[in-house]
Amino acid sequence: MQGYGFLLPALAIVVTFQVLPVLYAAFVSLYDSRIISNLWSPGPFVGFDNYAAVLTNPDFLRSLINTVWYVVMTVPVAIFLSLLIAALLNRKIAGRDLYRTAYFVPYVTSTVSAALVWYWVFQPRVGVGNWLFGALGLPFQRWVEEPRGVGTLLGLYFGVAIPDLLTGPSLALVCIAIIQIWHALGFDTVIMLAGLTSIPSEQYEAARLDGAGPWALFRQVTVPLLSPTLFFLVITSTIRAFQAFNWFYVIYSGLVPPDVKVVTIYLYESGFRAYRTGFASAVGFILFAIVLTLTIVQMAVARRRVHYA
Repeated sequence: MQGYGFLLPALAIVVTFQVLPVLYAAFVSLYDSRIISNLWSPGPFVGFDNYAAVLTNPDFLRSLINTVWYVVMTVPVAIFLSLLIAALLNRKIAGRDLYRTAYFVPYVTSTVSAALVWYWVFQPRVGVGNWLFGALGLPFQRWVEEPRGVGTLLGLYFGVAIPDLLTGPSLALVCIAIIQIWHALGFDTVIMLAGLTSIPSEQYEAARLDGAGPWALFRQVTVPLLSPTLFFLVITSTIRAFQAFNWFYVIYSGLVPPDVKVVTIYLYESGFRAYRTGFASAVGFILFAIVLTLTIVQMAVARRRVHYA
């Protein structure tokens, strides 16, 4: 009983600031709630009409497609780069601790400050990106202001007609994805490095005695024993990418164009610009359902490939 008494303050905070808001959001999502007209009242009951309105809204579907593109671009690239960097930092090299610290610094940097710096990099008129392109003899780009897809831009550069299905995400969305990869790389590298250092050296020695080369060591020893770490990073990175908000909001000063808008921005605009809190709550729970379903599928698919021994 004494233990529950010690837990009570923390439990009260969690219930007050996490559990109750979620329950109230679920309640509000069933009403045509609007902040302006119904400040203290949820408004008329509409059942699941908000959910139906969200799922049939073309703006929401477009933001969902942008979000999927964003996840596909950031998660695999960040995990691959973190594995590569962690493998290099796991070797005995001069200044290894300094490199480890340098790669982790972006993750603990304020996302607002980092977004402002990256906006200067991708600024179309005086940015570092176009300065570098100019030095390489490449055409200047509009970067975060470019609504056209990267496939379209590549087609124009090489003089090839690109069909609509292959236009890909907008260059502006790719720029935000690059920022996300840069920011996530520190955390992913540290986790990957922890997984690599936990692999017993005897496993590699035994494989070398059996004649295994570098590729066989990586495929038969490193990947299976690193699978729990890879599985953890895939799950957390996917959830983190679906929840991305700061990069978009800061770089575009809250006015995110349609070709870059993700679901979190669409939720924010619905709730705090259009003041449709019931509709915005429905968007939040639909996003939660998508992430939860995707996580369950990932766990079901990867369960047989994860080795904890």
